[in-house]
Amino acid sequence: MENLNVDTSGAGASGNGIVWLLRLEGLAVAVLSALLYARTGASWGVFAALWLVPDLGMLPYFVNPRLGAYGYNALHTYVVPGALVVAALVLPSARLLPYALIWFNHIGFDRFVGYGFKYANAFRINHLNVLRQTAVGADRQS
Repeated sequence: MENLNVDTSGAGASGNGIVWLLRLEGLAVAVLSALLYARTGASWGVFAALWLVPDLGMLPYFVNPRLGAYGYNALHTYVVPGALVVAALVLPSARLLPYALIWFNHIGFDRFVGYGFKYANAFRINHLNVLRQTAVGADRQS
C-alpha cells in the first residue's frame, strides 16, 4: 500500500473534531446497544462471554497483515450485526437480537477507544488514527 500523507492542519482534520465525532458515535452505539440489551432480558453472563468474539477476526494476522486486516474488518463492521437485527425483527422469534446487540456494543466500544478499520500495511494503523498520522508509512518501524 502506498504511503498516505495526511494534512491534519486543514478543515475537517482530526484537530477539528472528526476523530472525536467518530469516537462519540461509537460511544452512542455502545450505550444504546447496552440499554437495548438490558431490555431484552438476556443474560449479562452471555454478554460478557461473547463480547470479545468479534476479536477472533484478528487471528488471520498470524498468516499475514493483509488477511488480518480483512478478518478484523469483516467482524468489525455494523453490516452483519445489522442484518442480524433485521432477521430478529422479521423472524417469528427475536432470539438473534441479543447477539446482534452484543456485537454492536463491541464495535461501538472499539470505535470509542480508537480502534477502527485496519489497513493492510500495519496492525496499528486504522481509520480513526490515520487522520493523526503525518505519514502512514511511519508506522512500519514499530
